[in-house]
Amino acid sequence: MQSRIGFIVNPIAGMGGRVGLKGTDGVLKKAVELGAKPLAPKKAQEMLKEFVSNFSKNEGIKWFTCKGDMGSNELQNAGIKDIEIVYETADKNTSAEDTKKACKRFLDLDVDLILFCGGDGTARDIFEIVDNKIPILGIPSGVKMHSGAFGINTSATAKMLHEFVNKNLTIGDVEIMDLDEDLYRKGEWNIRLFGIAKGIVEPTYIQVGKSFYESVSDDEIKDELTEHIIDEIEQNNDYLYIFGPGGTIDYIARKMNVDNTLLGIDAVYKKKLVGKDINEKKILKLLDKYQNAKVILSPIGAQGFILGRGNLQLSPRVIKRIGVDNIIVISTPSKLVHTPVIRVDAGDKTLDKQFADLEYIMVVTGYRFSRVVKIQTNNF
Repeated sequence: MQSRIGFIVNPIAGMGGRVGLKGTDGVLKKAVELGAKPLAPKKAQEMLKEFVSNFSKNEGIKWFTCKGDMGSNELQNAGIKDIEIVYETADKNTSAEDTKKACKRFLDLDVDLILFCGGDGTARDIFEIVDNKIPILGIPSGVKMHSGAFGINTSATAKMLHEFVNKNLTIGDVEIMDLDEDLYRKGEWNIRLFGIAKGIVEPTYIQVGKSFYESVSDDEIKDELTEHIIDEIEQNNDYLYIFGPGGTIDYIARKMNVDNTLLGIDAVYKKKLVGKDINEKKILKLLDKYQNAKVILSPIGAQGFILGRGNLQLSPRVIKRIGVDNIIVISTPSKLVHTPVIRVDAGDKTLDKQFADLEYIMVVTGYRFSRVVKIQTNNF
């Protein structure tokens, strides 16, 4: 029996990440002025080509989609032919309303699954229309991706689509989360549960929602991590240190009297701030100035991502310049309990392969104390 898949791409999803805007909602014009380039069409195409190459030979799928970069271009570029265009935007600049109108068409056409490429904002727009009537599956491409609807990367999403079409996966409840981007840009973390959608329940390939829980104070451990990082910086006095986002790194920075950005990227040299809330372009300029550099990252909650979620400023160009060997991952032990693997979605196959070849990464969990954790990337 032929599967009916509704396919939609949010072409502007993730554009604000590399230029340091922490999202694209309401700031598309500014993102473009800063040199932001579309990421979602490339991510969607990557996933579709992998699906066609590895899984689709004996599967009958009827694709319903939107015209242009909202879907048909990516499908056609992947070599998919059984396509029906059911929506066309009146404006070259797409909006949330276009996503919603397309999803209304998918509802009318009784599709089996809505496959989308975007971030939490796109997931929220789709959920507003379809509620829990149709399962949804996301190809991760946004800056904010905390919802449980996303595959962990493009390879996982391709595999999941294959398994869904063959009725090998369980359909269940997934959380749709969203972060207030205006507050996020001011350094405030205000995330809320937007609703419960119907999605695919498969922890190997689907990212679980970010854990929010109160635990016994980790301050003592964070103090140890601070000592470790201070020793690291003092021993490598000629290195520039790029501080990633997150509460643990923020704690360390403030203990060092560094006025960092909780949810942004900052640069520190000789324990002094030399770049605050910097985007990809500014990071690359600093890397021109400083010959040696390291980056300090902490995994995102239970998702376990160190690259590709909330820190798109650390682009493939940046990471290649710094070097995979110069990445320091830190975490409290309590967070690692809920983080079985360290995940990387670098946005570059060559770079993902470098991480995959490592197989494991050392995660600093205290003063001069580390734990070996398995790495998971686009290369399974």
